[in-house]
Amino acid sequence: FFLRHARSRNYVSESELCKLESVPLDFGDYHPLKPITVTESKTKKMSRKGSTSSTSSSSSSSVMDPLSSVLDGTDPLSLFAAAADPVTTASMDSTRKRRDKDDSSAVGSDFEPWSSKRGEILARYTTTEKLSIVSGSFSRKATTTGSAVSEKVRTRLEELDDLEEGSQKEILNLTQQDYMNRIEELNQSLKDAWSSDQKVKALKIVIQCSKLLSDTKVIRFYPSKFVLITDILDTFGKLVYDRILSMCVDSRVSLSDNFSPESVNDTAKETCLNWFFKIASIRELIPRFYVEAAILKCNKFLSKMGISECLPRLTSMIRGIGDPLVAVYARAYLCRVGMEVAPQLKESLNKNFFDFLLTFKQIHEDTVQNQLVEQCVEIPLYLTLYSPAIDWILQCIAYRAPEVLLTEMMERCKKLGNNALLLNSVMSAFRAEFIATRSMDFIGMIKECDESGFPKHLLFRSLGLNLALADPPESDRHQILNEAWKVITKLKNPQDYINCAEVWVEYTCRHFTKREVNTVLADVIKHMTPDRAFEDAYPQLQSIIQKVITYIYDFSLLFSVEKFLPFLDMFQKESVRVEVCKCIMESFIKHQQESTKDPVILNALLHICKTMHDSVNALTLEDEKRMLAALINGFIKMVSFGRDFEQQLSFYVEARSMFCNLEPVLIQLIHSVNQLAMETRRVMKGNHSRKTAAFVRACVAFCFITIPSLSSIFTRLNLYLHSGQVALANQCLSQADAFFKAAVSLVPEVPKTISVDGKMRPSDAFLLEFLCNFFSTLLVVPDHPEQGVLFLTRGLLNVIQDYTWEDNSDDKVRIYTNVLHLLSAMAQEVYIYRVDKVDSNDALYGGDSKFLAEVNKLCETVIAQILDHLKTLGKEETLKRQSQLALYFFNTILAHGDLRNNKLNQLAVNLWNLAQKHGFADTKTMVKTLEYIKRRSKQPEMGHFTDLALRLPLQSRT
Repeated sequence: FFLRHARSRNYVSESELCKLESVPLDFGDYHPLKPITVTESKTKKMSRKGSTSSTSSSSSSSVMDPLSSVLDGTDPLSLFAAAADPVTTASMDSTRKRRDKDDSSAVGSDFEPWSSKRGEILARYTTTEKLSIVSGSFSRKATTTGSAVSEKVRTRLEELDDLEEGSQKEILNLTQQDYMNRIEELNQSLKDAWSSDQKVKALKIVIQCSKLLSDTKVIRFYPSKFVLITDILDTFGKLVYDRILSMCVDSRVSLSDNFSPESVNDTAKETCLNWFFKIASIRELIPRFYVEAAILKCNKFLSKMGISECLPRLTSMIRGIGDPLVAVYARAYLCRVGMEVAPQLKESLNKNFFDFLLTFKQIHEDTVQNQLVEQCVEIPLYLTLYSPAIDWILQCIAYRAPEVLLTEMMERCKKLGNNALLLNSVMSAFRAEFIATRSMDFIGMIKECDESGFPKHLLFRSLGLNLALADPPESDRHQILNEAWKVITKLKNPQDYINCAEVWVEYTCRHFTKREVNTVLADVIKHMTPDRAFEDAYPQLQSIIQKVITYIYDFSLLFSVEKFLPFLDMFQKESVRVEVCKCIMESFIKHQQESTKDPVILNALLHICKTMHDSVNALTLEDEKRMLAALINGFIKMVSFGRDFEQQLSFYVEARSMFCNLEPVLIQLIHSVNQLAMETRRVMKGNHSRKTAAFVRACVAFCFITIPSLSSIFTRLNLYLHSGQVALANQCLSQADAFFKAAVSLVPEVPKTISVDGKMRPSDAFLLEFLCNFFSTLLVVPDHPEQGVLFLTRGLLNVIQDYTWEDNSDDKVRIYTNVLHLLSAMAQEVYIYRVDKVDSNDALYGGDSKFLAEVNKLCETVIAQILDHLKTLGKEETLKRQSQLALYFFNTILAHGDLRNNKLNQLAVNLWNLAQKHGFADTKTMVKTLEYIKRRSKQPEMGHFTDLALRLPLQSRT
């Protein structure tokens, strides 16, 4: 009886009724963009003698902050600051000025710190030779209580002497890792000794570690040893400084970061001097130098000029170190400490470098040469051991240095014979702009260098690194490339060649055309193909590709570079090849602004995408699959053949055959083909020729064939529905029916749970959402002349009836209630929406009584199912669900039924009472629903709602 008495709907009038009422507003002169005129009132209060007050008003057309009037123009924080002690304020100002002054000389973020170089040095300078380390015993001598101060001092000096007089033992045959572990143990021992207040023991550990820096028996490992030992020295220096600083703190005041020696108390100064006296008693030069340099910052506690006086003295101490390698690293450490504590003192940095230049010739003397022969170390390798130290010294000197100083440094290096090592360090440390503007001068110096001492290709590599950061004079650019490539192309060792070529590729891409780039790529292929040398150079080859696509991101130009694709063929290892392909596709997606149909681009990128796709196997992670699919989809979206729709479809068919293992790509292709079909419809503007209809059917067939290959059942359901809608919009009625039938037949296969973001979730909510969308589409789907009335709706209802629902789920009834909405809409003379050029059932049947009778039968069946389910919920544990469903069904009748019918009216009343019967109804909801009914009763032809409202009691909870 529901549809026999379904409310007749006039959707147009209902839509008008629901529109918001427009109310005219009189703005007068007001406009939101017009400047605001604010009247400001100022009240001046006189002194208490005169009880009068004067008030002045002024108008201003300037825009003012409305919140400022609350504060009467005065910031309360400013008032508070003004009331502060003027002496304190002055002190704060002077502190701030002093801090600003100090900051101006501090090292900025543009200075590369030592910590960034540490890892590279440890990784580069390794050894397989056996190492040794000296281990001392750090027992503490007992002193008698009440001994004199002089006795304590003597005892501590004796403890320091113990380390130098036989309390040591040498541990031999250590591997590099064992050695590093021993150093770490010493570092931990230092911290433990300090925390247990054994300061002398801590000092003895540091002295022992410093002595290791005089040992060059395994010379290849020396730079790494320096890094490890100086880590311990840095720890010690920080511990001493923090200890003395803590002694300056009392209950009243603590020192700021930029304190003066005058603010340091006597106890702290005495402790600081004590440390320097202890260090001065160390007999050997190298440990005495390193330990004093480690606590250089502590001079701040003693004198303003302490650091500036110590730096020249420590610089002079290094002259007493005979081994040039040990000496240059000592200078590097002093420069490092100096930059940390007093970066403004540049003179000591310069002095260290000039002293090094004076002693540089020592490397050719017999002492050094004999040591190299003994350890089987060649001169070129030995010279590379100097690089970290010299690079650091020059970096410190070059930091914000004037060009005059840099030029002087360069000229001094130029005057030295066999200066390749220094030249390389200069190019590594000086500003790239300085090097680039003098590129031809540096090339001239490189030519004059002795090849046997330091390889020229390393010099050209360093030059290339600078030219990648700064541009040389335009007139010199071509000559620079020719001079560099003459040397690079003659290199026989593939590793030396590729290390150098990698750098210069960027220079070539940056300043030249595709012809020069093609020449360079061809040369790389020529050098790296023999004996499959490319297999040992994948990182460098990847870097070359990255640089090429960084500068040539016009892909029509890129793929016209003849040797680009042959270059890609060198990536034989699958994992590397896939990474390169990903880089290329990321660049394409990032830089390609317009769609393309260029066959060169399409063929090349299809090959690249195919390479990525074919790398997918059973072990591939889901994240990796998603990334690859996203890149391929990005490419597919950028392909457009304009109005050549057949060619576009052919491309999608080819892509489907190539990327069948990536479901997101197949989904994208289905969406793209559906969009293509709709675009065809739009362009043809309804002029459906036989050829156009055939093309649309081909698009529909593509989707129908592809969807079953997808694994996600809800993806298939939604794509069947979407593709059916597209077919319907293109008047392909039989194809639309096929999609909808496929969706109906798939519903029984929906599992009880599905995976969502890696977690198993109940599928009921997803199925309910899909079915509601399906019902909305079924309204406009015309019946097939051979299938009977509402054959799709009947089939779907049968599937819903047979589907196994969870026992505690009410989704089945909610679905049936939505079916009532659909059936009510089907009973209307004119449907609420339609598909252009498709006659829905309202036009086919024209309100025929037989059609309405069939609809009514379905409706009666659905209502019976709903009422039966409500009866099954009469148990105590399900009464709340019964209440909710009863109210849900009541609202459906209220919206879609003609309540002038007594039976329907009585059913509504029964449902209302059932919802409240056991006290589970929400009182606010019931009240609002009743208010809505009363408002509806005041509308035309809705008087029967008044009687209904009287029959709907509100039951209070007791």
